[in-house]
Amino acid sequence: MAISIKDIARIAGVSHSTVSRALRNSPLIPRKTSERIQKIASQHGYTASAIARSLVTRKTQAIGVVVTSIADPFNGEVVAGIEEVANQHGYSVILANSQAEPEREMAVVRSFHERRVDGILVASSRVGARYIPLLSDLKVPIVLLNNQHPDEFAYSITIDNVDGGYQATRHLIKLGHQRIAYIGDRCGFQSDTQRYRGYVKAFEEAGLSVQPELVVKANGKPEEGAESAKDLFALRRPPTAVFCYNDMTALGVLQEAARRGIRVPGDLSVVGFDDLFFAALLQPPLTTVRQPREMLGRRAMEILLSLLSAEAAPKAAKIKGELIVRQSSAAPTVTSRSLKGRTQRPDRGNRA
Repeated sequence: MAISIKDIARIAGVSHSTVSRALRNSPLIPRKTSERIQKIASQHGYTASAIARSLVTRKTQAIGVVVTSIADPFNGEVVAGIEEVANQHGYSVILANSQAEPEREMAVVRSFHERRVDGILVASSRVGARYIPLLSDLKVPIVLLNNQHPDEFAYSITIDNVDGGYQATRHLIKLGHQRIAYIGDRCGFQSDTQRYRGYVKAFEEAGLSVQPELVVKANGKPEEGAESAKDLFALRRPPTAVFCYNDMTALGVLQEAARRGIRVPGDLSVVGFDDLFFAALLQPPLTTVRQPREMLGRRAMEILLSLLSAEAAPKAAKIKGELIVRQSSAAPTVTSRSLKGRTQRPDRGNRA
């Protein structure tokens, strides 16, 4: 049978409250008394009940984390950062998948509240500001990581997408490219709008004009990245470089270029965003903007801990990304300037 605090109190000849305080290392209990009680607890295999403790403290020491997909390697590293800080402060992490669906995301958050978690972190939220009217009802602090909804939220942390888009595009411009395409995301995410803004900023700073035919949309996955690349390659004057919304899109561009015999970076330079685990393993290795994923997770958890302690916390924190230059980007060559002649398939006509 499991031993209880009541049993330990009887064996030690002290009150229940004294045992409870001693097991929590309370300074109110003399050291020798505390050590004797802890020894009795250890000898009899006492294990503290998290449920019983939560009834007393009204805290579960648990944090709910909502991600779009547990299979996404991006989310895995973010959660690793969250867990690192959570564990250091005695919190456990409960993970749930929203499948990138707004209504499911809201349902998961409500279920976390019903399970009495102390706080909630939501990665890549599709709901955003819709949480604001819920905060007074839920009475659970919520922090968003890389909020994808265009509205503002009470507490959030994100990568500086404008700066990341600017770094990527400026890199290509400095190499000598002028016809630089942007393959964005068609789902209306805030991150796409911001990365495009950085793309435009780099053009304006260089005294260049954005060519509308070089701005296309995909869904952030390799298949549509490849389809967008087909459209760009079919232009009368195709781009000599492509900046992609994310690494998954860039993967599709590289695959389509390989199918057509387009050399990267000899004929075409490609830059991604995220620096997922496979970026350095591609042929050629992908130039990309690295999101500090574990740092995002750590900082988000730190903000949540501040809220749980009723301390001041930044309402909209940002972290700079880092441009990682690899072999998929280089100066334009003579062949890259005349890419059209090498890429058009017999069964495709001009698309612009």
